[in-house]
Amino acid sequence: MKPQIILMGGGGHCVSCIDVIEQDGKFEIAGIVDANNSRDQVLGYPVLGGDDDLPILRKTYEYALVTLGQIKTPMTRMKLYEQLTLLGFNLPSIISPRAYVSKYSVIGDGSIIMHDALINAQVEIGNNCIINTKALIEHDSKIGSHCHISTGAIINGGVTVSHGVFVGSNAVVRESVQINENFFVRSGSLFSGAGDG
Repeated sequence: MKPQIILMGGGGHCVSCIDVIEQDGKFEIAGIVDANNSRDQVLGYPVLGGDDDLPILRKTYEYALVTLGQIKTPMTRMKLYEQLTLLGFNLPSIISPRAYVSKYSVIGDGSIIMHDALINAQVEIGNNCIINTKALIEHDSKIGSHCHISTGAIINGGVTVSHGVFVGSNAVVRESVQINENFFVRSGSLFSGAGDG
């Protein structure tokens, strides 16, 4: 029997995460925890309650994943991750079977690697990250915790991405640069230094 997992956040990113978790096949989705608690189900999975119900849910479920998206700020995802950790949930990394992740890379707890993403050798990805559909992270790059590397974004070799960074869709980050904490890289842009965004 597969271990059950609960998902934190029932919006659009959750829908994509459900598809990846189903295809990965390691977990059975027990249901969704949604702060708004305004719906009964997401893709057929029941909404189990809101954030206040987590201490009770922890008595039944060991595994959880933050499935709330991240665009303007990483703060809500960070708070949810910390709340789940304090309650003793196990936050596994989830990797789509359609992604390529080098055996020489490291993926942190609670991070999800979406369909067709490519993670090359000697890459380190922190905790609670979203590596979205068709993102490319090249060799020797380091992605801090609580980052979102969006659809089709390219992180070239030797880049350091600090905690809480958002890299927009189809953005390109030049090799060997550093992106400071909580920085926002605009969709479709070329990031080549601290002044870009």
